[in-house]
Amino acid sequence: MALRTAAQFLAGLRDTREVYYRGERVANVVDHPELGVAARHASIDFELAENPRYRELAVHREGSEEYSAYYRVPRNAQDLLSRSKLIEAGTAEGATLVLLIKEIGTDALFALKRVLGRSGDANGIERVEAFYRRCRDNDLAMAVAQTDVKGDRSKRPSEQTDPDMYVRVVEKRADGIIVSGAKIHTSCTPYVDEVIVLPSRSMGPGDEPWSVAFAVPVATTGLRLYASDYLHGTDDPFTRPISTSHKMVETLTVFENVFVPWERVFYVDRPDLAGATALTFVEFHRFTAVSYKLPLLDAMVGAGIAIAKANGIDRAAHVRDKLTWLGGYAETVRGLTELAALRCKVENGVAYPDVFTTNMAKWTFAREFHKAIETVQDLAGGLLVTGPGGADWNSHTVRPVLEKYLPGAWPADRRMAMMNLISDLTTRLYGGYQAVLAIHAEGSIEAEKLAMFRAYDPSRSIALAMRLAGLENKSGAK
Repeated sequence: MALRTAAQFLAGLRDTREVYYRGERVANVVDHPELGVAARHASIDFELAENPRYRELAVHREGSEEYSAYYRVPRNAQDLLSRSKLIEAGTAEGATLVLLIKEIGTDALFALKRVLGRSGDANGIERVEAFYRRCRDNDLAMAVAQTDVKGDRSKRPSEQTDPDMYVRVVEKRADGIIVSGAKIHTSCTPYVDEVIVLPSRSMGPGDEPWSVAFAVPVATTGLRLYASDYLHGTDDPFTRPISTSHKMVETLTVFENVFVPWERVFYVDRPDLAGATALTFVEFHRFTAVSYKLPLLDAMVGAGIAIAKANGIDRAAHVRDKLTWLGGYAETVRGLTELAALRCKVENGVAYPDVFTTNMAKWTFAREFHKAIETVQDLAGGLLVTGPGGADWNSHTVRPVLEKYLPGAWPADRRMAMMNLISDLTTRLYGGYQAVLAIHAEGSIEAEKLAMFRAYDPSRSIALAMRLAGLENKSGAK
């Protein structure tokens, strides 16, 4: 099949998957008034390959074969840069909301290729390669279930009162394994083809049943998805120009005695691989994260400049100072993202972005994002939360009043369009969603700082300091 259309992708979601939304079983994801919006948003990942503007970026060719460029295994810095540009382009087409149905799954597959190649596990390598080829050749969409519900965080998986706080193997059979437990924050799960399950942490002796990695189709007996309704509501495109037509849905992903055939089990009873898998996955996924944050930052910068002009304050010195900071913030994240690719390393034939620089890019984005929100809100003003809604704007009686009293340096219609974009980005549900993602998605700020500390090689700096201090050849100087 190689490449599917968006219509073929959506048609493939009409199966027996067990999804719950607002307390009720969803009969059909595509036709659901909320989940259908999210599925159609995600389908942009398939539209990119059909769009002449993006086809060269979105389609990879090997001889006479074509497949989605998301599946191209990166071999060098240029491959990583191209991947970053593809992720950025898809997110821009998604109006600042990442698509994430091919990006995250391939992050996981590349990580498994590295970890299993490093371990020398021939069976695991063969199974990952077979699964990778199946997904690539059939142009499948994937979610990754990694974050366990965890229970008491002071205790290891084997120490929990309820063993299902982490996904575990409850039985091994001749034809496969039976798993139970739950993962949380699983993005896009209701509208993908496959779910890849990875450990979320390091494991130790006694944690063997929880040290497992596998993949299952979403429409698998015993797999139940409980979808969050945080971005619920599609009724007012006037005040919500992004979030009425672009949504992402996360799930509590429950495995209740789910059967997994051996060919879909990448490893089991391997505490030695669990932590390595978790860390290697985020080495790719944080690079994906900073790549998909770039359109959001560009939108914040552009909206800040535009609303300053609309309000007639763009020549004020303090406003120029704020706009300069916004632009510098966005371009710092972009520059660090590109540098992470340029500094890449290669393991088992797979190029991966520099760990320190990737985490520095994500840390820079996360620690300054709330300041960016504050800055744009400051430039916009109180109309972000006191302005009219769509019913008022569309009223023949009310609109003339709004057009008379709500202009600035721009006419009221243009000024309110920009005001509503900023409101959606920073104050409404979508803005709150992005604000929390900035702190917690793809790992917390503390996790990024820890990764930087572990990855940083200070030897060059220490050697220079020792030489400048005249201690280079002194006994006892280390």
